[in-house]
Amino acid sequence: MKYGFKAVIVAGVVAAVIMAACSDRAENEGEVNLYSARIEGLVKPLLDEFTAETGIQVNLLTGSGDGLLSRLQSEGRNSPADLFLTVDAGRLHRAKEADLFQPVRSELLADSIPAHLRDEDYLWHGLSMRARPVFYAHDRVDSSELSDYLSLADEKWRGRICVRSSDNVYNQSLVAGMIEHHGVETTEEWARGLVANFARSPVGGDRDQLHAVANGQCDVAIANTYYFGGMIASDDSTNQQTVEQLSIHWPAQGEGEQGVHVNVSGIGLLQHAQNEENAIKLIEFLTNESSQAWYAQANQEYPVRIDAEQSEILQSWGDFRADDLPVSVLGDNNAAAVQLMNRAGWR
Repeated sequence: MKYGFKAVIVAGVVAAVIMAACSDRAENEGEVNLYSARIEGLVKPLLDEFTAETGIQVNLLTGSGDGLLSRLQSEGRNSPADLFLTVDAGRLHRAKEADLFQPVRSELLADSIPAHLRDEDYLWHGLSMRARPVFYAHDRVDSSELSDYLSLADEKWRGRICVRSSDNVYNQSLVAGMIEHHGVETTEEWARGLVANFARSPVGGDRDQLHAVANGQCDVAIANTYYFGGMIASDDSTNQQTVEQLSIHWPAQGEGEQGVHVNVSGIGLLQHAQNEENAIKLIEFLTNESSQAWYAQANQEYPVRIDAEQSEILQSWGDFRADDLPVSVLGDNNAAAVQLMNRAGWR
């Protein structure tokens, strides 16, 4: 696995030098070291603003969520990292279970982030929210045919559904949420019906599922909204042809239903952080109103702050009721979700 270590402020300082300096364990109040599963373009602009505002240098290491998690476990107390930023409550839970985080009890964070979008023990905090609704081809599907997630197991959808594999943590978290709402037995029955309705064996990412609907390989797909938003914002002609053929259905909006499944990207302070005070300042900065609005504009993710401005694309999709289940439950139920998906034949 290849990693890129980016010094955000001091141009020309090579990664090896920075890492060596960090590993000296010397206290440096002028910096903070961030391991991020988000690509540089989706976090660096905010880090630049943070440095301009505070004078604190941010050293950024990017990589895959699972890869960075393994790296943190391998480095142990010798890790130079102060913070770990990753996507999906399932991955944040894995970091918590590995005892990598320490709690951050901040009045600013408590005021900014709804309680269900952070860890119950304050070990990590949500930074952005993503919804996982149903997308459909509006020339082949009447919106009245769609309702909640459970209804996707109906026989009328036989051979018409695309979704990525059970290895994907987004699907694992969706199933984990359904277990919490409906129990294992009902969720497994649903998963078996869903698998029976697959148009093809799961392949590719969320964008691939959306393209497959547009190409006529299936009629509906389950995917995260920010992928669709990114395609709308893209100049790519293929993306534009796809989004013109799709519409969003927000599942489970009826009375007594749980609402649309949502998940988060989040951040946690690491156990062996050497720049703890600066790290907490950075977490708080990433949850201020301006930073939250940036998430919406740059990545079409929903802010976790209800007072942050949404992008025009997000506003164009209208309002919906989101599931207010504590997202930490998604991690708690992850193992049960994976076992259930295996039994249901979801590969």
